[in-house]
Amino acid sequence: MGLLTGKTAIVTGAARGIGKAIALKFASEGANIAFTDLVIDENGQNTEKEIAALGVKVKGYASNAANFEDTEKVVNQIKEDFGSIDILVNNAGITKDGLMMRMSEAQWDAVIAVNLKSAFNFIHACTPIMMRQKSGSIINMASVVGVHGNAGQCNYSASKAGMIGLAKSIAQELGSRGIRANAIAPGFIITDMTAKLSDEVKTEWAKKIPLRRGGTPEDVADVATFLASDMSSYISGQVIQVDGGMNM
Repeated sequence: MGLLTGKTAIVTGAARGIGKAIALKFASEGANIAFTDLVIDENGQNTEKEIAALGVKVKGYASNAANFEDTEKVVNQIKEDFGSIDILVNNAGITKDGLMMRMSEAQWDAVIAVNLKSAFNFIHACTPIMMRQKSGSIINMASVVGVHGNAGQCNYSASKAGMIGLAKSIAQELGSRGIRANAIAPGFIITDMTAKLSDEVKTEWAKKIPLRRGGTPEDVADVATFLASDMSSYISGQVIQVDGGMNM
């Protein structure tokens, strides 16, 4: 018996990166996995196969998380396909970095829509189901820059700060219905995106981190598993920074 045996988890933006690591970790602990991405391409198909190999039920859904109607439809389909929705991980996210004075309205709107509105969309669609079940764990993927800010990322930082405020508010609204909501704020995590950075840049980042290394997607997935499971049954409205001590 795994920590999540018998539970169904939705993980958005899970075809690759941190989302994929979370989906795989949840599956290894017995959870059935419904994951979404804008398109289910080769990456998504490979993710589906890797999760299926762990012996759980899995299905990838092509869906625009930033679209309210798309989200309502996909959540209803997931409920029909899986029977329950016990865990929601709002992981879908993009970056369109730039200094405020050079940032276009389109750059701002895209990041807020994909990173923050998507979480509203999925929480809005999933909570009636969780309320009927009288249980649920919602996990918003935030970022350390949502806590401390970062020059050149005002749109991304604002969206991730919003994810924290959203989790705290949902924790207060739905706690009496047995639903918990928390946020994870990763720091410098080695993914396909950060792997493209030069060794010099990565070395400079590491100097700022007490543990002297970047994190892995699995480091984040471990914390998500804790928050999804009954091991954290009395934890709600919290932000856990997974950053090697970079921000204290």
